[in-house]
Amino acid sequence: MNTIQIRKRELNNCRPEPTMNEDELNRFWDHYLHVYAGSPLQIDSEPEETPYPHMKVSKVTYRGFDQTPIHAWYITPADSNESSKRPCVITFPGYSGDRGLPERYAHWLMLGYSVLAADVRGQSGETGNLLPLDGGVVKGWVSQGITDIHRSYYMAMAIDTVRAVDAALAQPGVDPAKIAVVGGSQGGGLALLAGALHPKVAAIVADIPNLCRMDYGVLHSASSLTEIAQYIKRYPDLLDPILYHLAHFDILNLAPRIKAPVMVSVGWKDTVCMPETIYAAYNRIEAPKEIRDYPFSGHEVNEYQKREAVLFLERVLGKA
Repeated sequence: MNTIQIRKRELNNCRPEPTMNEDELNRFWDHYLHVYAGSPLQIDSEPEETPYPHMKVSKVTYRGFDQTPIHAWYITPADSNESSKRPCVITFPGYSGDRGLPERYAHWLMLGYSVLAADVRGQSGETGNLLPLDGGVVKGWVSQGITDIHRSYYMAMAIDTVRAVDAALAQPGVDPAKIAVVGGSQGGGLALLAGALHPKVAAIVADIPNLCRMDYGVLHSASSLTEIAQYIKRYPDLLDPILYHLAHFDILNLAPRIKAPVMVSVGWKDTVCMPETIYAAYNRIEAPKEIRDYPFSGHEVNEYQKREAVLFLERVLGKA
């Protein structure tokens, strides 16, 4: 057995204990999802000009957690119509990113799919953040409200993610049985979170996902979770309540709620979303699942994996 095979065996056996009781976690989310199920989306949609003749673009705005307006693109092939129902791919950006320009999603349109490309609140897109800043934060976003789960950035981001699925379902021409969620890094974590919290998600592609085994990430990661580590460094007496807070959003704990087919990718040299975090969550997913290992990749999604994602969604959702 060579070194690569040994490492693969180690990762397959990476099965840390959940950090939160499953019944308690389910009661928490069932309550919150019930509360927000009755909250109006207040969707606004305006046509957006594009230089590309083969796509039709609308700028969509809907209300997320705390009524923050979340901005997104809804993009379809130019020849689409409401009577022809298409699969819809919902995309989430990586940390500090945004939805970008509509042409970023042209490969999904070439398959005949529609796309809802959503911003994440407060980051570099058009979407703001109405959460109250009534306590100190570490540089970045994720430590906002970290001592109050009911008003924290993670809670807002989670509900925003669920609302993105609701907003996609409300768009014309979307097949409600063929909703996919896709993203890399932060976006990959949000794709898994959407799959765990929204029953209408039919397929998930989570590349190098964040939000997995978050306590390990706080200790070892080189990216967003260092903000939480810095906060705890300043307030070491808050370590246990903050880790309990994070446990509510950790895919390690939420994995059994995922019912849709999943594809996950992992870079073994990734120091941001480390394989020990991704495999820990992946190994607890009970739904049909596939993983793609890249032993010599870091925190990146290569062209080969982008094609693998396309082929996976074609297998799960079919052609438009």
